[in-house]
Amino acid sequence: MKKSCFVAGAVASFLLTMVPHLGTAQEDAPRQVLFTNVNIFNGVDGELMENGSVLVEGNLIKTVSADAIDAPDAYMVDGEGRTLMPGLIDMHSHLCFRNGMLEFRDNYDQMAAGAYTAIAMQDYLDQGFTTARDAGCNILGVAKAVNNGIIPGPRVFPSGAFLSQTGGHADTGSFNDVPGDVDDLEAHMVGFIADGVPEVTKATRHNLRAGATQIKVMAGGGVASEFDPLHMTQYSLDEMKAIVGVAEDYGTYVHVHAYHDRSVNRAIDAGARVIEHNFLVSEDTIIRMKEEGVALSVQAVMSLEAFGNPESITFFSADQKAKATKVNKGAQQMMEWAVKHDLLMVTGGDMFGPDLVRQADNIIWFNDKVAKNPHLSLKTATSNAAQVLGFSGEMNPYKEGTLGTITEGGYADIILINGNPLEDIHALKRDKIDFVMKDGLVHKNWLPDENAPAFRPAGPSRDAYFGNL
Repeated sequence: MKKSCFVAGAVASFLLTMVPHLGTAQEDAPRQVLFTNVNIFNGVDGELMENGSVLVEGNLIKTVSADAIDAPDAYMVDGEGRTLMPGLIDMHSHLCFRNGMLEFRDNYDQMAAGAYTAIAMQDYLDQGFTTARDAGCNILGVAKAVNNGIIPGPRVFPSGAFLSQTGGHADTGSFNDVPGDVDDLEAHMVGFIADGVPEVTKATRHNLRAGATQIKVMAGGGVASEFDPLHMTQYSLDEMKAIVGVAEDYGTYVHVHAYHDRSVNRAIDAGARVIEHNFLVSEDTIIRMKEEGVALSVQAVMSLEAFGNPESITFFSADQKAKATKVNKGAQQMMEWAVKHDLLMVTGGDMFGPDLVRQADNIIWFNDKVAKNPHLSLKTATSNAAQVLGFSGEMNPYKEGTLGTITEGGYADIILINGNPLEDIHALKRDKIDFVMKDGLVHKNWLPDENAPAFRPAGPSRDAYFGNL
């Protein structure tokens, strides 16, 4: 029986020399990979399809079946009873940050930020995250390089530079700045400080011109920032409407950073479609979100774990630690209301620095502390996430297939898990992710020796960067 490993990037050509039959039979035919003996979570249903099979042709899923699939020329992968499911989707990434935005501003340069981003993206793949919606930073060129197959990484839906008013959540300038000064991070398109309708219109158009798939707006106060208290509401209604109007002209949407009722409701009034965080709102606002089809993006680790012990965040000031404590007190209740009223929910890390290596904990913490429902929790990072990504409309760069589900015609973004996450959500831990395929190429293969190639790519291991996690 033939065994599988197609490795992306520079390793692909090496693999073809190791397993020459992959490139010989029917040169013009698309490559096929057949997964057998797998229990399939399709991203939607609450039960596994037991002992199923999945046939991949090129970069798409051709057949999903509970019966054996006849594909004599396919490269075979025996899952040996593992769970096969869609690659995970992180809906609130900051791929180019480490220990917050200010570390790179003060201690490194954009070359270092780019190098770190490359390592971070490969670690996402190692954890089974094959797609990331980046919620703000200068990721547009990196996203283009990933999409063009130049560097390995998850599919990236980039928001581009944050949009922030002066004194807003993405104002990373100095206390002594005067009007007209440009902070280094703004100069490098990490965030745009834009005030008034003409400026926000231009900034939005600039992001979309450069390849943003959606727009991220700072609509209220935050924790990890210097100038904006939590109670603050940011951007006027006219400014917000102008931003949403430009996004709608491009056929896409706006998602906003907002914590409390006033900022969230103003954003909804303006037409925003996704609220990030939302931790201090009332139940009435949750009900409104449900009625108007506004999605919620939750970050369980940051709000429930990290902000529950802000003293552990060494780069936070005393004021930031106090704000974190306040957010922590509201987050649990807000998420419980969101589950109660069946909001369209997605999960995302909002994690960087040392915590980057544990993105799946956002799904796990959401399940264990709030939802108590592995099926719902898994959907937040699969089919629900794909539904929200679909809000990007024609700005979505991935039109050939679908994401977030194991279905015929879907992209071949597939992971094999040693366990059943519908019974034990902790099976999403990285040490249980044995196999990762993105776009029909294998980025990780921890299957037993008889299923694995007899080599590993040269170079330092992930442990050299992240420790033995």
